[in-house]
This record gives sequence, structure tokens and C-alpha cells, in this order.
Amino acid sequence: MTGSTATTGGADAPAPAKDRAPDGNGQGPGFMAGPAGRLLGLVVALGLLCVVGAVTAPERFVDIDNVLTILRLAAVVGVVSIGMTFVIIGGGIDLSVGALVALSSVWATTLATQAMAEDFHWIVMVFTAIAVGAGAGLVNGIVIAYGRLVAFIATLAMLVSARGLAEIIANRRTQIVQDRGFLDFFTGDPFGIPTLVIIWALVSVGGWILLNRTTFGRHTFAVGGNAEAARLAGIRVQWHTLKLYVLSGVTCGIAAVMLMARTTTGSSTHGTLMELEAIAAVVIGGTLLVGGRGTIVGTVLGVLIFITLENVFVLNNLSSSVQAVAQGVIIVLAVLLQMRLAEGRGGFGWLSRSGSGSGESSSGGPVAAGTPAGSVSGGSSVPGAPAGDRPGAGPTP
Repeated sequence: MTGSTATTGGADAPAPAKDRAPDGNGQGPGFMAGPAGRLLGLVVALGLLCVVGAVTAPERFVDIDNVLTILRLAAVVGVVSIGMTFVIIGGGIDLSVGALVALSSVWATTLATQAMAEDFHWIVMVFTAIAVGAGAGLVNGIVIAYGRLVAFIATLAMLVSARGLAEIIANRRTQIVQDRGFLDFFTGDPFGIPTLVIIWALVSVGGWILLNRTTFGRHTFAVGGNAEAARLAGIRVQWHTLKLYVLSGVTCGIAAVMLMARTTTGSSTHGTLMELEAIAAVVIGGTLLVGGRGTIVGTVLGVLIFITLENVFVLNNLSSSVQAVAQGVIIVLAVLLQMRLAEGRGGFGWLSRSGSGSGESSSGGPVAAGTPAGSVSGGSSVPGAPAGDRPGAGPTP
């Protein structure tokens, strides 16, 4: 059964030569369509941004303090993006991450929580933030996986509700972190590296291991590539989908702790538009929005590209409006490029595709390199079987 490729091969494993989609000249998709080529492209893009920054603002951009500033800014959204990567690879979407960061930060900085932290240890604030994020993620997972609500709608509702609850708890006021032990620990820089950057690195390494070296990661690729094939292979699709959203909530809780330390506050305004930044970083990093393919390394590079671009704009005194336009253009170009590479073609044949393109077939035909059967169109990999619906993916037309 062709769906087994999604279960055992991983999304970025190169497809066998006989399954690779030919281009217009009858050749394979080429190096750039593979995972190594995509990562190389991201490294080149980041390098070009650094060159532009060094040329346009030579003294300020290459300053070590500016480099550390880029890493600190990237750390918070980077942690959220790791959780977002798992959700999107699994075929979902989470628009509530920014609001969950705000809610977690507010709940962890209430007078009651800080009083408990003062009596016991500041770790209480950390556990509170992570527990709130995980709890909200659990609600998302239940509604999407078992309530069969479309992920976009469910997480959009959570975005509004969590932000409103944060405002109610904080009474629309900014709450100050009083615990010096908490601030001293998270704002330190052991070995000259900010603690926030170390946390991001640890989360990224943990995410890479979880995605690439565990059964959980293989199931994530399988569910995102073809939910019906995953179900037939014995994977509990609904249960796994729920765990993905809990994982996303946990990363939001960790990010809230980092943001509390960086700003010394808990606020209902924290994390505003962070969901867009996280999704943009994940997409730029090469993760397919339809699920079934993605890498943690690509997401880390995507975050660095996004934050470095903002830094170059700021150093050159460009307005925030110009930044927003440039970021939007980059996101669109990244999606178009990843679709072209996923198709494994030299041209733009995917623009006229309906249902399935010439590079893949829902009945087990050839697929693009690195793409599980059915991951592009969502069709079933079993000949004659109906297309499998992922929880939260909406009805199949």
C-alpha cells in the first residue's frame, strides 16, 4: 500500500527513482527539490541578508550586541514556531498561539501566582505558564480531533477567547514580575550566550529528535501526508492530532516564560500577531501548508531569516509599513516556491492543477520527491478508496 511510505519513510526522505515526477525533459526533480537543496537555499538566503545588512549598516549590523539582539528576538517566536511546525506537518493550523502566549504570561504573573512563587520557588510561575498553554492546547485538540471542527475556525475562536480571558484576568493592566530570582535566571548569559537563546536551542534540538527519531514524529508525517492511510496502518489519528495541539500549547507556555523574562511583565497584549510570524517562519522554512512534509532545521532558518530581515530594515530606518509589505511578499514567494518544488517540475504546471497534478496520483501513481502519497491533494493512497479527512481539515469536496 503506497500510504506506507508516509508512515515509514518520513516526509523528507527521497522518493525512489521510479516514483520521482519527471520534469518537462523527462528528468527527475533535481537537487533543489530535495530536503538538502531546500535547506541550502535557506542558508544562501540568510547569507545574502547578512551581506545586505553588513553593506548597508556595516558598523551596527556586524556588532556582537546586534547579533545577540537578533537571537533574543528570534528565540521567543522560534520556540512557538517549533510547536507550529508539528501542527502544520500533521495537517493542521494553529491561529491561537499568540493569544495563548498572552494568557499564559498573564496567568503566571497574577498576584496569587507570584505569592506562591515567593513562598515556594519561582519555578511555580514556569509550571503555571506551561500548564495554561497545555490546557488551552488540549481544548483545541479535543474540539478539532473529536468535535470535528475545522482547525482554522477552532483556533480562531481560541485566539479571541484566550485574548479576552487574558484581559479579564489582568483587568487590562500590565502585571510586573517581582521575583528577582526568576529574572536573574532567565536574563542571564552563561558562556556569553543569552539564556533565552539556549532555551530555544534546547527546544529545537528536542523537537528535531521528536520529529525525526521517534514513532511520534513518524506518525506526524503519516497523519499529515494521508490521514486515511495512517488510520489503515493502525495509527490513532484523532488521538495523535490532539497531542499535536497540546504540544503547540506547551511551546506557547515556554515562550510566555521567555517573554515574561525579556519584558519583566505579563500582559494581555503579549504575542500580538505572533501566530502570523510563526506560520510565516514555518512556511519559509519549507514546511508544506497541506501537511506531510517539513523540517525543524528549516523552521529555525526561517525564523532567523524573518528576524534578520526586520533587523536590517530597522537599522536602515525603513518604516514598519515597508517591513510589512516586504514580509508579505516574501511569504507569498515562499509558498509559491515550495509548491513548485513539491511538484518537482521546472515550470509552473501546478497553477492549472485540479485535484492532482501530473507529478502525483491519488491512486498510487508517482509522487514528487520527498512527498508522501496523497499529501498534495489529500487523496487516498488506496486505489478506489475515498479521500481521507484529517481531523480539522474540513469536509473533502
